[in-house]
Amino acid sequence: MLKARFVKILSLAGMAAFLAGAQAEAADKAVLLLNWYVYGEHAPFYLGKKKGFFAEEGIDLDIQEGRGSALTVQAVAAKTVPFGYADVPTMIRAAVKGAPVVATGIALQKSPMSVMGFSEKNIRTPDDIKGKTVAMTPGDSMSQIWPLFLKRTGLKEGDFQVVSGDAQTKLNAVINGRADVLLGYAMDQSMKIKDATGKDVFPVMFADYGINMVSSGIFVHKDMLGENADLVRRFMAAATKSIEYAEKHSAEAAEAVLEALPKAGKKETLQEGFELTIPLYHTDETKGQRPWRVSDKIMADTVDLLVQYGGVEAASAGDPKAFYTNDFLPAASQ
Repeated sequence: MLKARFVKILSLAGMAAFLAGAQAEAADKAVLLLNWYVYGEHAPFYLGKKKGFFAEEGIDLDIQEGRGSALTVQAVAAKTVPFGYADVPTMIRAAVKGAPVVATGIALQKSPMSVMGFSEKNIRTPDDIKGKTVAMTPGDSMSQIWPLFLKRTGLKEGDFQVVSGDAQTKLNAVINGRADVLLGYAMDQSMKIKDATGKDVFPVMFADYGINMVSSGIFVHKDMLGENADLVRRFMAAATKSIEYAEKHSAEAAEAVLEALPKAGKKETLQEGFELTIPLYHTDETKGQRPWRVSDKIMADTVDLLVQYGGVEAASAGDPKAFYTNDFLPAASQ
């Protein structure tokens, strides 16, 4: 009898192991290609993977660093990867030129665009930029919106000097004192400068002067919406849980990044960078709703700004709703 029981236990254990293995094998492998090297903004994805939110949705998630939003859009459009996380205005520019991509969730609904410098320089308002030197990268998204910032704030080109260069040149210019401020994202370049110098940075936010457009979001190839709609829904459900949990556990989010990528930075600035990201998740129209759900108004405003200042032709922009959908998100409120 004992022998029979032992055999039964072994059989049950074997069956459990088999079922667990079958479930793991059944998980959909999915790659998420980020916009850039990892910084604080990306922490929720790493925390969500660590906490098992994606596994619970039957997704074996592989998070990969990107090399710029445009390249991430190209990879999704070519079906090289199923999910991209990058600058949505960049995605829209590609879409109007024929790229078959669509956003299924907008994370940053308040623009992170800013002009920033060391806090000790006391540059707190646009008027404080007068007589200073501004570092910028010609042709990037921020330099295209910069003329609107000048118009809205009463600044003129002659009020300041300009140092031009690539992304690293901008950082070096402020770090080495060749420039007083640079055009950058409040939770990205500010943390890079702080990592390099130990000094705090103050961003003058474009959005605080009435210039707002969406920023980072999840997007997929349009074919995914029909061919693999269930995977998109499950991915967005896990991504929603990831942000909601990370908002309440920012230190844990930073730790999750460093567990996956020990050389991603310092825990303190990764955490601070993510905490600077949290206020960007909602506008007044989406306050109180779950993450990723964008309003029609802010998307229409974004497309309008791209037409006016971002090189997008009005005729090709068409209906803003063609560039995004909220249909694959969980319920708007818990």
